[in-house]
Amino acid sequence: MTEKNLRKHALAIFQAALKAAGPVEAVSRFLKLDGGTLLAGRRRYRLDAFERVLVTGAGKASAAMAQAVERVLGRRVAGGLVNVKYGHLARLKRVEINECGHPVPDENGVRGAARIADLVREAGPKDLVIAVMSGGGSALMPSPAAPVTLEEKQATTRLLLACGANIHEINAVRKHISGLKGGQLARLAAPATLIALILSDVIGDNLDVIASGATAPDASTFADARAILEKYAILERVPAPVRERIEAGVRGEIPETPKTGDPAFERVHNVIVGSNRLAVDAAGRKARELGYRALVLSTFIEGETRDVAGVHAAILKEVRASSRPLKAPACIISGGETTVTIRGQGLGGRNQEFALAAALDIAGMRDVLVLSGGTDGTDGPTDAAGALATGATIGRAEELGLDARAYLARNDSYRFFDALGDLIKTGPTNTNVMDVRLLLAG
Repeated sequence: MTEKNLRKHALAIFQAALKAAGPVEAVSRFLKLDGGTLLAGRRRYRLDAFERVLVTGAGKASAAMAQAVERVLGRRVAGGLVNVKYGHLARLKRVEINECGHPVPDENGVRGAARIADLVREAGPKDLVIAVMSGGGSALMPSPAAPVTLEEKQATTRLLLACGANIHEINAVRKHISGLKGGQLARLAAPATLIALILSDVIGDNLDVIASGATAPDASTFADARAILEKYAILERVPAPVRERIEAGVRGEIPETPKTGDPAFERVHNVIVGSNRLAVDAAGRKARELGYRALVLSTFIEGETRDVAGVHAAILKEVRASSRPLKAPACIISGGETTVTIRGQGLGGRNQEFALAAALDIAGMRDVLVLSGGTDGTDGPTDAAGALATGATIGRAEELGLDARAYLARNDSYRFFDALGDLIKTGPTNTNVMDVRLLLAG
């Protein structure tokens, strides 16, 4: 099998994963209309029991998810607003789109979040609120809780992203300096009926973590938030108002986020409509269609990107050396989301860094390929979803005078793969179910 074929197959398999994670398809599987009855997951709602249907939410996929809701309910939707990342748009007729900053929140996000809060706060007992939530919702629905300002929340987010904290840890802190996260959107919506359609971008699909669990009981506490800041030695580095609010919460001077059993959740129904598992399963099916033996390694992969890349490269070496765990032609797939501890001033993201670290480990191997891509179409602060590498990548780089280890040391994977033409650029996909990684042995 030629390297050209490996590349063609890898991109086709990745595209199959993206298609399976499409938000319109995901919502349509779980939200249906049966005459005058709305089916949401396993629950049924008589629409004539509601005076209004409002649609709101936040996330990279929320515009496309709202589009799917509009297709189901049409003119029954009275209005609404969703906060999305710049450029992650869809054509909507009755729901307004507010573009804002991600992964660091901005003023547009704050204004949109305030309007979302007003929208659900005004909903009454005869209103139905449909919240469309997806990955990115944490940054895209910023509602800083006093005395924290947006700038101070931005600074805290940057520190958490740079120190290597995982999404669970980042969101635990965010929820306790926010007015909407951690079940507080549901608290504001009560006594309206609330259906949350959720596209998961977190390992394990925990409701209280996806988009910081705005509609779910919060398992984390102020004490947890403080412990996370201590763990990464940034408690004294976060802005003083952030530290003061968390310390006050630990002392019990500020009410906790709502927990399981809170009356706020009596009329709330959370439905997970899509996840990383759907994407990797679709990748496996496509790989088999192309003639590969396929194996899903895990959808629970997390940890430091370079370490995870080393393990994946070792598995590819094992396939070549002993035909374990699969005999070639083989496609081994993993999902989840790793983290990068930033050490340099380069440009890149976790998927590009994964591909670069793996390229060093598979250098010189024949008929092998590694691909890592984000299902949202963006990797870190770049316009690429990820990158791919083969056993020839390091040799090609050396011919161009590129020192792969130096690029890795300064977290500059984007410029490395850009020079080689091996970035994966899909544009915004309007979905987000974490990452998909492929190991191909021809």
